[in-house]
Amino acid sequence: MKICKVTQNDFQEWLNLALELWPHCSSAEMEVILTNILHSDREQGILVRDDHGCAIAFMNLSLRSDYVPDATKSPVAYVEGIYVKAECRNQDVGRTLIQYAEQWACEQGCIELALDSLLDNSASHEFYTKVGFREVERVVFFIKSAVAVNLTASPEENRPIIEARSLEE
Repeated sequence: MKICKVTQNDFQEWLNLALELWPHCSSAEMEVILTNILHSDREQGILVRDDHGCAIAFMNLSLRSDYVPDATKSPVAYVEGIYVKAECRNQDVGRTLIQYAEQWACEQGCIELALDSLLDNSASHEFYTKVGFREVERVVFFIKSAVAVNLTASPEENRPIIEARSLEE
């Protein structure tokens, strides 16, 4: 197993693995995201190659200065994504990537390493706990379409004061 920083020569393999982790993302969108990481001084892409030179895993790291739950110092080293091909799991590839991330964090002057996971991804939760992370917060995000409100109508006109209409009109 060999861990290496992603270069332009590795881009297609990195892209393919990223699309396995995030299948909802289009190839074009993911290319933009990964290109930005490749050229960033606050982010890094990592590939793991097996003994035959095949890419079997990746990890994206960043330095976050925005809010990270329970962090005590900013910036925080952040695992933005980590993925190991199914046939290569339970072989310490993920554990080795997390160790790499810890070393990278220290080199960046960070004292903490953080990440997040979807609420229903219990396999990841188990792995993260096994490699030393502790859960600090659970959250459910909500969103709705914004509706413009007309506040110009008056009660004397016998119309409602609030008149809703879609922003698409």
